[in-house]
Amino acid sequence: MLDVGADAPEFELPDQHGETVSLADFRGRRVVVYFYPRADTPGCTTEACGFRDAYDAFRDEDVVVLGISDDPVDDLAAFAAAYDLPFRLLSDEDGEVAAAYDSYGEKQMFGNTFDGVFRNTYVVGPDGRIERAYEGVSPDDHAEELLDDL
Repeated sequence: MLDVGADAPEFELPDQHGETVSLADFRGRRVVVYFYPRADTPGCTTEACGFRDAYDAFRDEDVVVLGISDDPVDDLAAFAAAYDLPFRLLSDEDGEVAAAYDSYGEKQMFGNTFDGVFRNTYVVGPDGRIERAYEGVSPDDHAEELLDDL
């Protein structure tokens, strides 16, 4: 995990609409950057819907929510449409951004070893520094946990 107080790694990634989004676009605002393994899987859907359901509260606090996975743009578009997700989902197909945030690496599932995204979340402050870091989060109630901490 990146340390609280460290500079958040900059990035530019396409969102579910194919539009380029960069962290610098939100300088001066607080940004929740949450990494999730795979769109439209049970845990990731639970987590995304939690952010959707709490979205107005984040917006009221002027907090931007960005979800990042290694899914392609088309998969993100389908995921966002299926669950009416009001925030941007970013495609990090090669895992470079997730790796820069210590959120990508070797995983094991069902006896198979593969590289993938870890379920981690960072809060980036208006100054571009990491304010909070959450490792291996539970998708249940994570959005509410963040709101309580903010």
